[in-house]
Amino acid sequence: MAFRLLLVALLVAAALPALRAEETAATPAAKKTEEAKAAAAQEATEAKPRLEIYGAAMLDMGYETGISDPNWFDVARPSKLPSSQAQADSWGKNGHWFMGVRQSRLGFKGFIPTSLGEIKTIFEFELFGTGVDAGQTTFRLRHAYGELGHFGFGQTWSPFMDPDVFPNSLEYWGPNGMVFFRNVQARWMPIMGATTVTIALERPGASADQGVYQDRVELEGVKGRFPLPDLSVQVRRAGKWGHVQLAGMLRQMRWDDMNDDEYDLSGKATGWGVHLSTNLIVKKDTLRASVLYGEGIENYMNDAPVDVGIQNNFGDPLTPVVGKALPIFTFVAFFDHTWSDKLTSTVGYSMADITNTDAQAADAFKRGDYALVNLLYYPVPNFFCGPELQWVQRENFRDGWKVDDVRIQFSAKYSFKLFTVGGN
Repeated sequence: MAFRLLLVALLVAAALPALRAEETAATPAAKKTEEAKAAAAQEATEAKPRLEIYGAAMLDMGYETGISDPNWFDVARPSKLPSSQAQADSWGKNGHWFMGVRQSRLGFKGFIPTSLGEIKTIFEFELFGTGVDAGQTTFRLRHAYGELGHFGFGQTWSPFMDPDVFPNSLEYWGPNGMVFFRNVQARWMPIMGATTVTIALERPGASADQGVYQDRVELEGVKGRFPLPDLSVQVRRAGKWGHVQLAGMLRQMRWDDMNDDEYDLSGKATGWGVHLSTNLIVKKDTLRASVLYGEGIENYMNDAPVDVGIQNNFGDPLTPVVGKALPIFTFVAFFDHTWSDKLTSTVGYSMADITNTDAQAADAFKRGDYALVNLLYYPVPNFFCGPELQWVQRENFRDGWKVDDVRIQFSAKYSFKLFTVGGN
């Protein structure tokens, strides 16, 4: 026992110089770290928060040569064109003049320094009513989002989207084949800088088409359910040349048959998508483009009706019909050209094509096409005006119906931005 105690004592004595040396070597680094933290905290305490207030008043007016859903009178959306001659007749005759200020906007951006970095927030509203407010000039929330370091929470652009694909156009709704969705989300950005990686859990939601069976009582008790959030991932590389972005989406959609009958129409479908997009900058010009393919992700698209279609399954008497995630392919290509310091133009084309299921109605939406060209004049900073020519077309599933619409639009936009700085 005495020998063991002596051996332990010798080992401790031998280790003490090394421990002291390690402590001595580590002390300056530790002090530097603590000093850096203290300096950052002091800097955050002394820095002042900033509030940016911005917005625009915008007039849109023009002439539509055809006819579209009256609730969408001032936008060019293929899915809002009539699905039949009977529907077109119910909306009235061709040729409509429209005017509105629904693109007018108001926003607030806050920047608050802290010891953990800068808190960034955005609240932004516009006047374009949708949903139950479709067709109205009313306040509509665009962004309500905050970010600190590598984490962000709230409503803003989905990472599955690339907002920089949107062209410098007058038409409000934008290219139909573009991913365009401001969604409620919790996001993590593990890599930030020239290369960014974003991973988000997003609020789920989808719609279904009951097709030729929409009047059947057996479908009245089928209820949709979303057991998981949507998962989106984005990888982006940016430089002076522009950027390239690859994004993916994965989601789970379920529906439960609540009826007590001889059928079981419960089911599920997996939605997924891959989205490649880019901006290529050449001098003062920009090429904006994207391509997408997926299934059951239509509600993330700018103009695509439903995510799930109904399909015959007559081989199974218990489940004679099933739901199927609808495949979709989209393409966007626009070119913004600068003629001079006061003149710019944009020209481009977009399309969205859906693979329908066999039990969807003959007049179900299959394909939409969208194109425009404009000439914008900037006489002074924060103001522009000009004309734009727009063309859209709708094609149905299998009844041979195809209809298009041409619009000429003139818009004028007055923008403002100011900073209000507060002290501690």
